[in-house]
Amino acid sequence: MNPGTIDLDAIKARQHGAWSSGDYAAVGCTLQIVGETLCEAVDLRSNQRVLDVAAGNGNATLAAARRFAEVVSTDYVGSLLEHGRKRAEADRLPVTFQQADAEHLPFPDESFDVVLSTFGVMFTPNQEQAARELIRVCRRGGKIGMANWTPEGFVGRLFKIVGKYVPPAPGVKSALLWGTKTHLDALFGAQATIAAKSTHFIFRYKSPEHWIDFFRAHYGPVLKAFAALDPDARAGLEADIYNLLDELNVAEDGTLVVPGEYLEVVMTKTR
Repeated sequence: MNPGTIDLDAIKARQHGAWSSGDYAAVGCTLQIVGETLCEAVDLRSNQRVLDVAAGNGNATLAAARRFAEVVSTDYVGSLLEHGRKRAEADRLPVTFQQADAEHLPFPDESFDVVLSTFGVMFTPNQEQAARELIRVCRRGGKIGMANWTPEGFVGRLFKIVGKYVPPAPGVKSALLWGTKTHLDALFGAQATIAAKSTHFIFRYKSPEHWIDFFRAHYGPVLKAFAALDPDARAGLEADIYNLLDELNVAEDGTLVVPGEYLEVVMTKTR
């Protein structure tokens, strides 16, 4: 099945509802270090014009603004942009916030030196269109930096567990493909050189119970999955997630310390 035969608008509306539910900003702010390291990976300079795509509550946005770049922060969920705006104001960082769909960016061709996305654009339903937009708005010789969860890592395995109970829409490619070099080569290889390395974000919570309670309350995809299930299925989902946490938790003091693998990607647009 190809994207043209799928109702992408309906899927996008469902995704919008998921990411608008709960309070992703509560989860997103814990990932701030990823935005900082991504800005270092792309060797960001203070005279560059930067676009953060599917920015959420602005981790890469704020990291770039701290390096005195000229930053435009976009997301299709307005409430998340508002969280980013408040964070920027609190840190007295000048940022332009604009609601925008990653698949239809409202900017001219080659208008940014650097395009960033941390765990954002990977969730677009039309992956080929999103990739075309990232390339289009980046100038030739500019860089595209991304952080994408891998299929084999903690978050990738979590999504597979959730998908067992709440199957994804048929025909839509897995977001986790963005966490593989092979898929990125297929999406971008004709127009960019691609460097990618596996790295980890460390999830640090008070306990496995704290992690589950926190994600069930704040992280839209997990919140929606639990809400969609009957009591028996909810119990099964919870048990499977606990098993995953127990397997990956490296802490021995009752807290939760789980390495979450992601792919750090730096692409240089060649044409």
